[in-house]
Amino acid sequence: MERPAPSELATVRRYEAAGFRAWPAASVHYDGTWLIRLTAGNQAKRLNSVNPLDPSDGGRLGDRIARAARRFEAYGRPLVFRMSPLSGRVLSHYLDDQGWSRFEESLILRMPLSGAAIDDALYQIPLKDVGRFINAAIRTENLDPALRPGLSEIIGSIEPRTGLFVMEQGGTPVTTAICVQDNDIAGLFKIATAAEERGKGYGRRTILSALKWARSHGAREAWMQVDAGNAVALGVYRSLGFTEAYRYHYRRPPEA
Repeated sequence: MERPAPSELATVRRYEAAGFRAWPAASVHYDGTWLIRLTAGNQAKRLNSVNPLDPSDGGRLGDRIARAARRFEAYGRPLVFRMSPLSGRVLSHYLDDQGWSRFEESLILRMPLSGAAIDDALYQIPLKDVGRFINAAIRTENLDPALRPGLSEIIGSIEPRTGLFVMEQGGTPVTTAICVQDNDIAGLFKIATAAEERGKGYGRRTILSALKWARSHGAREAWMQVDAGNAVALGVYRSLGFTEAYRYHYRRPPEA
């Protein structure tokens, strides 16, 4: 892992902080500058991971990892580290030496909220009904309905201005998106299109409508995250004007 430039670290810190506010964990602890996020009602690694926030914070790693492991065990969660450019080389080399594996790389993308695509987008008023949005998300993503309480808790805990977007065809939801506007940046989450409706442009239109809404409230830049292996989604987002800001991945111990 190369040493990031100070300007890059400032950008990463900005988006990481916005991401933590936009998709809040139920339980948050700090160990030095490590942010430990745990959520009993949702198994997503983003909500159940150790997030190092300072490349220079590399002391007493063995003891601190052991403490984190005990917290994760108490929640019934596997210990994972989410490694952004803020993690630093010292921690990365330590995990390498201990045999930790690397998995699930994601990209953070960004784009300015200007241009004809957003100008021409349909202005859509977000839903106020969280339950209706969750029902739509469960259908479009084919999720287990047992996830409903956890999703409701997360969405209800988001503090920045939040827009819930659903596009329907014939009364049936076909796409969903959450847009969280945090001062002058807007994050996109839970973007999904029903499998039988993909490739028809519904997701693109929903994203543009969500970003137009965010821009109307003062956002000037959008960001989102996407699995590095999702070539189809990356193609769509890049065609909209998104470019890569940075990447992160997860690490897990050899016994996991």
